[in-house]
Amino acid sequence: MRTSIATVSLSGTLTEKLAAAARAGFDGVEIFENDLTGSPLSPEEIRERAADLGLTIDLYQPMRDIEAVPADEFARNLRRAEHKFRLMRRLGADTVLVCSSVSPYAVDDDTLAAGQLRRLADLAQESGIRVAYEALAWGRHVSTYEHAWRIVEAADHPALGVCLDSFHILARGSDLSGIEDIPGGKIFFLQLADAPQMALDVLQWSRHHRCFPGQGDLDVAALVRAAVRAGYDGPLSLEVFNDVFRQADAGRTAIDARRSLTLLQESAGVTAPPAPVVPTGFAFVEIATADTARIAPLLTALGFSRTARHSGKPVDLWEQGEARILLNTDTDTDTDTGSHRSGPSLTAVGLESPDPAGASARAESLLAPVLPRRRAPGDAPLDAVAAPDGTEFFFCVTERPGDTGHPGWTGDFVPAPHTPAPIGITRVDHVALSQPWHHFDEATLFHRGVLGLRPQASVDLADPYGLLRSRAVSNEDGTVRIALGVGASPGEDPARGGRPQHVALVTDDLVPTVRRALASGARMLPVPANYYDDLAAAHEFAPGELETYRELGILHDRDEKGEFRHCYTVTTGRVFFELVERVGGYDGYGARNAPVRLAAQHALAE
Repeated sequence: MRTSIATVSLSGTLTEKLAAAARAGFDGVEIFENDLTGSPLSPEEIRERAADLGLTIDLYQPMRDIEAVPADEFARNLRRAEHKFRLMRRLGADTVLVCSSVSPYAVDDDTLAAGQLRRLADLAQESGIRVAYEALAWGRHVSTYEHAWRIVEAADHPALGVCLDSFHILARGSDLSGIEDIPGGKIFFLQLADAPQMALDVLQWSRHHRCFPGQGDLDVAALVRAAVRAGYDGPLSLEVFNDVFRQADAGRTAIDARRSLTLLQESAGVTAPPAPVVPTGFAFVEIATADTARIAPLLTALGFSRTARHSGKPVDLWEQGEARILLNTDTDTDTDTGSHRSGPSLTAVGLESPDPAGASARAESLLAPVLPRRRAPGDAPLDAVAAPDGTEFFFCVTERPGDTGHPGWTGDFVPAPHTPAPIGITRVDHVALSQPWHHFDEATLFHRGVLGLRPQASVDLADPYGLLRSRAVSNEDGTVRIALGVGASPGEDPARGGRPQHVALVTDDLVPTVRRALASGARMLPVPANYYDDLAAAHEFAPGELETYRELGILHDRDEKGEFRHCYTVTTGRVFFELVERVGGYDGYGARNAPVRLAAQHALAE
């Protein structure tokens, strides 16, 4: 199906919005009235600009407070509509959006509303224009799509149909089955937006917190399926009012929007992009650093050994069990977060993939930027894509004895003499990636759609200097877990490093592992004594257990499925490590302990 986006969904001038929509691959746009009236270009010039970019102008919006009003008010509305229709002819738009009235002059009279909309449609038809009537969720008398359709059906005019807006319909919890009772030819337009579930006035919810499909909690795909079954064959158009999008770069917002529509069409069964290839584990985590002297001693204290070096690049492989860390000292890999100026920084993650080529094809179909890679003739053919925060994700295979087929990435490394001194770490449990404040929803959609990971519920975490959002994504069995957290706030300078990121490492028995790490020189994050007093009040422990936790800086959480014990190293540059032990079926991340960890890190940094 054709795709479209409302200009109100993007930041910038109208010409910048048109260019961004075209670069992202949209077929058309809805032009919001404010964007037109604020543009120095004439309607004819805007029409030509859109055509040059390969865009159609699918809708002009909005016309408000038209129907079910007294005769003198309606006469003024018709005069206003005549002007709008002449403008639309110049613009090259053939459909106008009419929102259900919120005017204090509007009366609750469906017969009057139908009659006045029929007269408006007569006037529109003379100009070759169609009228799409939309029920606003906060409309004075018409607030549901079923009510809007009854009025349109009663008006019985070929130039009058309905516009279905997913937000207005789903925010009210309307039954979607009635959509299939509307003839497809009378659904003139389909506007799509998602939103998180929030206890807000619906107007404020709509105006400030909409997001692209797949980034919220509304079942937008079900609405699309119902409209398609009804026979709708027009564009799928995004109309998203969002305070963040209005400040973010229009180009990347448009790409995020286009990705969301591709995933929405996949969910609705409209199109079939390459299937997701879900990763099965972590191959490696890469840390960039100009000088290994800051991070190598910590890795050694945590029981890692430098086992190999890349045959053609300044990259060392450190291993313990199935946990692998790459230290990259190539200064050309500095990211836009200023990683080298701030010390060691987590810059890449290698994901074990059953089909690296398929994973890469999926990423490309969803507009994920495939990154160029310098590769010697004998290097493994690894593809990498960039996440919204700049983290590189590699789709790869770890070569093991007896493996055949896709060459493993470890074949690029030359073994180095080493003396293993493990402390009990077995593998990577999860990585925590700090997101720029305005890319959080985009990051969730990327990890779900491109990487095939399942998002969990968003969690708010108390930080001494604000409230943070966190959302984990994972594969089915939890062998790949990524915790996404809001990073730098709007006032923070990313070049100074932003918030740190971390790697969580699994051990089967945390207490002796921590003792060995401390004995080897690891600096663990000190935890306030008040935390343990509170913990004693919350749970019962075996004799001496809580004292051991207090001594070693171990935090504890439990639920009905099991227990979670974890502790942290101090931060080096922008990286710190977490040691975790999962007991039973515990599947969380110790979120209740996050405020304590954040406060302790702030205190240490002062």
